Amino acid sequence: MADHDAIALADRIAAGQLGALEALDAAIARCEAVNPEINAVCNPAYDLAREQARAVDDQLAVARRHAGGLQVLRRERPFLGVPSLLKDLSTAAVGLPSTMGSRLFGRIDWPVDSALVARYRRAGFVFFGRSTSPEMGISPSTEAAAYGGPTRNPWSLAHSPGGSSGGAAAAVMADIVTIGHASDGAGSIRIPATNCGLFGLKPTRGLIPAGPLAGEGWGGLATEHFVTRSVRDSALALDVSAGADVGAPYAAPARPASFADAVAEALAALDPAGPRRARLRIACTWRTFDGEPVHPEVEAAVREAARLLESFGHIVEESAPALRTIDVLQPMLDVITSGTAMAVDIVERRRGRPAGDDELEPTTRSAVAFGRSLSAPRYLESLGAVHRLGRQVGQFMEGDGSPDSGYDLMLSPVLATPPIELGRIAMNHPDFIEYRIGPNGIIRYSPFTPLANATGQPSASVPFATSSEGLPIGVMLTGRFGEDHRVLQAAAQIERARPWAPFAPYRR
Repeated sequence: MADHDAIALADRIAAGQLGALEALDAAIARCEAVNPEINAVCNPAYDLAREQARAVDDQLAVARRHAGGLQVLRRERPFLGVPSLLKDLSTAAVGLPSTMGSRLFGRIDWPVDSALVARYRRAGFVFFGRSTSPEMGISPSTEAAAYGGPTRNPWSLAHSPGGSSGGAAAAVMADIVTIGHASDGAGSIRIPATNCGLFGLKPTRGLIPAGPLAGEGWGGLATEHFVTRSVRDSALALDVSAGADVGAPYAAPARPASFADAVAEALAALDPAGPRRARLRIACTWRTFDGEPVHPEVEAAVREAARLLESFGHIVEESAPALRTIDVLQPMLDVITSGTAMAVDIVERRRGRPAGDDELEPTTRSAVAFGRSLSAPRYLESLGAVHRLGRQVGQFMEGDGSPDSGYDLMLSPVLATPPIELGRIAMNHPDFIEYRIGPNGIIRYSPFTPLANATGQPSASVPFATSSEGLPIGVMLTGRFGEDHRVLQAAAQIERARPWAPFAPYRR
């Protein structure tokens, strides 16, 4: 698998086996060949990307003429020449317009790069378009009317790739790109990762910059990173992007000097002759926080992952925080709908007229109406409830200070079921709250991922098993606040013992 990830591609470009422009043109050709069927890429910016790729090739040519020049360039720009896509939401990037997955927003041309995109460009990424998202990122399935149809899972075109970073995950697994930018406000990195058989880390709150055009996303619920084919890609991408930007409202705790080095250390610990490492204490659950069972194949994957982690010397105990799923989701939905309403209000004020009936999908329209109905005290009360969850789960992870209390990680399902078919949770429901937490709502499909957004903890989907239908099933590792390296380390150990497929069977 390491032969097919972004680091491997950057190595080939640096070695002169492939030019940056050649790599970009191959990605564009692959996109043109398969995107009409999977519908994962939008808003192409090929000419701009080709200019940037030519500049990379020029830089490499200069570096090769100087002793040690190439090594210096690689250290400074580790993803030099790697083509990628930015998610089609509000991540600002000059020359890469956004539509927010919506007919209402049309085309947003950004005046500046976000701090994050600036760091990505400095690291060497060449972005040639956007990846699809459900409207305003508020669904865990990418089926936006703005793109003329759903985004399809490369493992099975009848199934959802997940959302809201569904286009990113589908593009990586369909071999359009080796790594795809994504964001996560209630599971939007981890859900597509599990549905498409990829690794997807949601970093700790405050670790990834949100400025300069925003202070935070959804009251601190949302953050950004990548979906990747390998743990090492995710770790190195975190090395080039982590750290608060100027004026950030908060920042994550101190982090390791290198996430990539932390991963290498964890892999060395698997060698019987290697250095001894402290065992991790891991809480494990294969039931929802309400005690309800999940799909048998999902439960089997979590149980097997627990046994594998125990075989590495870690301590795994059946345990979970004492809370109800509704207590996590109810206040989060107040925050999310408030953010959705705010974004629509800004557009309506700017153009001087309300959104038309044909400009927002029914579920989004309901979310906007609900958000507008909330009072400012209600919003702050809900934000306070979200913060209390962080305190509660933080205490669960820390324990009482005794050696046998507290946990370094939590192991759980990502979703309660294997990937679902397209159409099951399309955004045609007229009531957003019922759509999310009603008797047949998304709460029964995705009860696990929102907690880490509420608490701000790092959390990742790790590919692990396949269903009886041959579809991917991931398991989720969630770490203590600020300990993203622990999540990456355990995931890398699983990856080493259980390598996963770099591509889906779909190979049009």
